[in-house]
Amino acid sequence: MSAQSERDLGEWLREHKITEVECLVPDMAGIARGKILPTKKFLETYLRKGLRLPESVMGLTVTGDVAVESEVLADTDPDVIMLPDPATIRLVPWYEEPTAQVICDLAYRDERPLALSPRHILKQVLALFDAEGWRPVMAPELEFYLAAKNVDPDYPLKAPIGKTGRPETARQAYGIDAVNEFDPIFEDMYAYCETQELDVDTLIHESGAAQVEINFNHGDPLELADQVFLFKRTVRNVALAHDVYATFMAKPFEQEPGSAMHIHQSIEDKKNRKNLFASRGGKDTRLFLAYIAGLQRHLPAAMPFFAPYVNSYRRVVRDWAAPINTHWGHENRTVGLRVPASTPAARRVENRVPGADANAYLALAVSLACGYLGMKENLQPTKPMEGSAYASTRYPLPRHLLDALQKLRAGTELKDILGAEFVSLFLDIKTAEHDAYQQVISPWEREHLLLNV
Repeated sequence: MSAQSERDLGEWLREHKITEVECLVPDMAGIARGKILPTKKFLETYLRKGLRLPESVMGLTVTGDVAVESEVLADTDPDVIMLPDPATIRLVPWYEEPTAQVICDLAYRDERPLALSPRHILKQVLALFDAEGWRPVMAPELEFYLAAKNVDPDYPLKAPIGKTGRPETARQAYGIDAVNEFDPIFEDMYAYCETQELDVDTLIHESGAAQVEINFNHGDPLELADQVFLFKRTVRNVALAHDVYATFMAKPFEQEPGSAMHIHQSIEDKKNRKNLFASRGGKDTRLFLAYIAGLQRHLPAAMPFFAPYVNSYRRVVRDWAAPINTHWGHENRTVGLRVPASTPAARRVENRVPGADANAYLALAVSLACGYLGMKENLQPTKPMEGSAYASTRYPLPRHLLDALQKLRAGTELKDILGAEFVSLFLDIKTAEHDAYQQVISPWEREHLLLNV
């Protein structure tokens, strides 16, 4: 049961005979941080708001280091309060002991929310839409790879062995039998998702070897971001139970397509739930075109939220099923912003830029923020792209992390919406991660430069 009030949270824990509770906080990378408590201790601290973490938990890089150069984090590293959201309580299906998990917000002692939290950023953006009488509806599509276990990161990944006893060596896009190779994994995945009430829909084989895509049903952005956060953790644990890896890296395999997190999005009138993106006759509305225009204008500055790592930009290359510019078009998968054929009630735009490695809270929040700016400023989009967008040199996306970070630094309108301190900390973290990457010498460098230059 995933919707609990404060009053019946304890009753739910007792009903499910829960012995431990994992209190989860999604950090800047979307990694689950937090604390694990016995149920009795959890209830005691929950009622008196006694769960705490240091503020610096939001300043951690993907390697687990603190971005020490940041001026946003307080020198004294004060505690912030963990506030479990009762609506997110769920069972953890992969433990033998009855265990629950709950997602927490963070706040200071005076009850001010921690503005550095990605979950808070999404709430903040949703509040802007709510103030206008608008209700965003979103649906992520999340791609990932299965890979054979690899304990030495110096060696490339390999496709795992399926039930035929052979690794998948050829691409089998939409192949039914190719998916069935890993039936036991996906059966457990669906069972675990059902236990957690994760609203996953279609499973398909994607273009890469042992690459699959899972679609989420359309719904509330915050609920869906929570579900993507929990889903990634679920799939990794399911795969490990079957002695393979599941990875959401944007580009884990050489010579294979990258993994995306496409985000379908529309806006409804909050009162009558009418889709504001289409007229009664099925035409694109002014608000819809303005939303697309906002994405077009602000996607380059927003790129670090959609492609947050050096590896992310290995996916953003020509002719590899990933966009390289901000063109838009109808039923066109070469553009960054695709408008699928639909009824007026289902009119939407698909943001194809985010990678699977993006933090879902930030990817959804920033995609909405870009569209919001377009709607508020009544921007006009370019003409829809006819034919392949790969042939165009106009409206390019950043192709390297440092370029993207520089565009974000200059993106004052996004800073105004997301908060200057949050953006500053995010930039500090990404810069620290890039600096750490620069210290690593790759196998390619040793192979081709060691004895040749």
